[in-house]
Amino acid sequence: MADIRHAYSDPIEQGAQARIHGHPKDACPYPRDSEERTSWMEGYDGTPREDGPETRPAC
Repeated sequence: MADIRHAYSDPIEQGAQARIHGHPKDACPYPRDSEERTSWMEGYDGTPREDGPETRPAC
């Protein structure tokens, strides 16, 4: 298996590529509670994390 972390520099892209290539979610190479792990999971899940207030269109 290729090391996804070294093939792509962006953790979001790494996570997305890991999912595409069939790697399990627990294959994330980053330490728990790290910014990189959060980004990797965001890429793997294909959903952006909630960093700030929601932006809703004005009514």
